[in-house]
Amino acid sequence: MAKALDTHIEINASTETVWQVLIDFGRYSQWNPFIRSVRGEAKQGEKLEVFIQPPGGSGMLFRPVILTLKPGCELRWLGRFLLPGIFDGEHQFQIEPLGDNRTRFIQREVFSGLLVPFLWSSLSRRTRQGFEEMNRALKMQVEQ
Repeated sequence: MAKALDTHIEINASTETVWQVLIDFGRYSQWNPFIRSVRGEAKQGEKLEVFIQPPGGSGMLFRPVILTLKPGCELRWLGRFLLPGIFDGEHQFQIEPLGDNRTRFIQREVFSGLLVPFLWSSLSRRTRQGFEEMNRALKMQVEQ
C-alpha cells in the first residue's frame, strides 16, 4: 500500500537560484527547519546521510540513495527502513519555471511498505507540516 504527500510553494526567484540553494546541503542547518543536515554530494547514485526533525516529533537519521538528479529541475532519493518493503520513502523535489523570474517548488514523498498503514496517521500530519515549514524557509532563504 502506497501513500503520498504533496506540497508546493511559489518563489520569487529563478529556477537556477532555487536549485543552487536546494543542492547546497552544507548550509541546510542554517535555514532548513525540517531537513537539518545532509551529508554527501548531490550526484546520481550517491548515498546520503540525512537527519530530519519533524515538528513535534523525534529526529531521525536515514541513508537514502539519490535516484534522479536533473540540474535545475529535480532531485529524488529513496530511503528505506531495514529492508525493502518494510517502510520505503521516495522523496522528490521538483522545480518548475513560472516565468517572470518565478518558480514553483514542489516537495513530494511516496511512502510504501508494510508499516505505512500503521504509521500513516501521525506520519502524514507531522511530515506535511515539516514539508510546509521547509518550503517557507526555502522561499525566505532564496528571496532574501
